[in-house]
Amino acid sequence: MPVTVHTFDDLPPRLAYAAWRLRQEVFVLEQACLYDDLDGRDVEDGTRHVLLTQPSSQGEELTGYCRVLEDPGAWRIGRVVLGAPARGQGLADQLMRAALADCATRDAGRDVVLDAQSPLARWYATFGFAVDGPEFVEDGIPHTPMRLTRG
Repeated sequence: MPVTVHTFDDLPPRLAYAAWRLRQEVFVLEQACLYDDLDGRDVEDGTRHVLLTQPSSQGEELTGYCRVLEDPGAWRIGRVVLGAPARGQGLADQLMRAALADCATRDAGRDVVLDAQSPLARWYATFGFAVDGPEFVEDGIPHTPMRLTRG
């Protein structure tokens, strides 16, 4: 399945809508977390939107999504999500590889950080991430801060 990386300004409107909807379906509804998903960071100049799509009768259908934020001193990967039908097929690996490649293209020496939902910390470790602080609970879900050291 194709993976593409976009700035906010070059994000096709239908795919942007699909991304926000997917994030809402999974994080707000499925995981029952009432939080401000549209936090203003999607539109920042340094943000990249990583989209996993598949062909459909209407052009492209969004299957997975994540975003890369430009934080001081590190890239931050977040909002990693797959629709329910796409889970368990290794497709999230494609998203992470594309997000990490984008980080390396822009500044290969900059560390990459993320806050993993704790049950997924071992999966993130397969990409070289290591635990980088104590576990914390956010929106009722345990998270583990992780860092991929590149410098």
